[in-house]
Amino acid sequence: MELPVVFMLLLLCSSAAYAQTSKSPILSPTPAPAPAPEYVNLTDLLTVAGPFHTFLNYLESTKVLETFQDQANKTEEGITIFVPTDSAFSSLKKPSLSNLTADQLKSLILFHALPHYYSLSDFKNLSQSSPIPTFAGGQYTLNFTDVSGTVHLTSGWTDTKVSSSVLSTDPVAIYQVNKVLLPEAIFGTDIPPTPAPAPAPAAPAADAPTADGTKGSSSPGSSPGKSSSYRIISWGIWGHFVLAVSAGLVLFL
Repeated sequence: MELPVVFMLLLLCSSAAYAQTSKSPILSPTPAPAPAPEYVNLTDLLTVAGPFHTFLNYLESTKVLETFQDQANKTEEGITIFVPTDSAFSSLKKPSLSNLTADQLKSLILFHALPHYYSLSDFKNLSQSSPIPTFAGGQYTLNFTDVSGTVHLTSGWTDTKVSSSVLSTDPVAIYQVNKVLLPEAIFGTDIPPTPAPAPAPAAPAADAPTADGTKGSSSPGSSPGKSSSYRIISWGIWGHFVLAVSAGLVLFL
């Protein structure tokens, strides 16, 4: 009788040990995924934000809009776009964009963006790394300088500055510029000199004051008072001389 009892006790102990080892481990809760960034619609932004209709038309006609849109929403690098105003395009006379080929025009529009997000404060350090490659790649580079917090950019043909910030939220930055960026890679390095500003008109010279505090005149004929006094004195001297001669003749007669 003792053997079956001992056997049953061993069986129960082994079953309890197996049950403890077979329990599944307690897992920590999985953190919720981060919310996806808000989709940036460049068409809506440029339509509402300002007078950028000409630039938006070029973006659409060259298919560059799709490239910028994908860079803004599907990459971690983000994008920085410099958008000229409508007046910047209308004031552009020479060189003309109408003579560009389709590939050149596409490169020119790509030249207005950097394949990375830059806030305004980033340009202070970026100016020390100029020239900076643009979305057009190759020789299509821009030079940046930071002057007391104002971002200036040059392309050889164009010297302008960021006049306002349309959007600056990672991963998209859109800045307004008042000139179209013209690359040397398209228009060459024979850049016409900037015309010098017209000289300011000279102020008329004031008459120098005389010893008595009155303003003198540069022409001798402009002092009628002095000439009249001289004539009166001269006639007085001659009058006395004539009277003296007449008196002498009377005495002799």
